[in-house]
Amino acid sequence: MTTYLDERELSKLHWRCRRGLLENDLFIERFFQRQAERITSEQGAALTQLMDLSDNDLLDLMLARKEPEGDLDRPDVHALLALMRQPPQNSSQTQGAPR
Repeated sequence: MTTYLDERELSKLHWRCRRGLLENDLFIERFFQRQAERITSEQGAALTQLMDLSDNDLLDLMLARKEPEGDLDRPDVHALLALMRQPPQNSSQTQGAPR
């Protein structure tokens, strides 16, 4: 059974995900914008573990310069990173295309 985070849990997780590098924040904010109402407790736990990484190590994972190793090399973390790495949905608008 899939359990989704409630509003309070989601708010706490979102606050926990604030980072020092703007690049990480952009990946994280885009993820929350797309997935906020569908974040499962499993994804929340994986995201919490990713937040224990240094900013540079997290950015390497977000940019797929590295893949998770050790305790993070699990299917739930890989699936979460795949969601977080997805490009913006309206990439034509972000690239200056006419509206």
